[in-house]
Amino acid sequence: MNKIVKIILIVVGLAGAALWFMLPERDAPVGEATQNAALNAMFWITYILLGVAAIVSLVFSLIHLFSNPASIKKTIFVVVGFLLVVAIAYVLADGTDVSIPEMADRGIETSETIIKRIGTGINVFFILTIIAVGAMIWGGVRKATK
Repeated sequence: MNKIVKIILIVVGLAGAALWFMLPERDAPVGEATQNAALNAMFWITYILLGVAAIVSLVFSLIHLFSNPASIKKTIFVVVGFLLVVAIAYVLADGTDVSIPEMADRGIETSETIIKRIGTGINVFFILTIIAVGAMIWGGVRKATK
């Protein structure tokens, strides 16, 4: 299996190197550069490699997760905690933070629901940041007192 992966990586690397030399010149017009087949092929290779990496990462994470029952318990605890943070952030979010008619005058179509979702995301970020900083401080204090 390891040899197959190495061979595939060598082939992809050689294909990338060949495509690199087929890229348009720096002073090529934008329209010509965006229609370049080598550039599009490089993007497709990138998308494929990113997809493979994401799938392999997910599969190995799930294999590790289900091989240890204690890790399933910890994962459920973390997921429930995150959902609790999202629920608190949603309750704290206000859908009237921005003037909807003023946004419409600027050409930005929005609604109270969208504003509430954005507020929820911002609140989740701040809550998780506070938790992370608190955990670092708590860890430092615990380490200093031992």
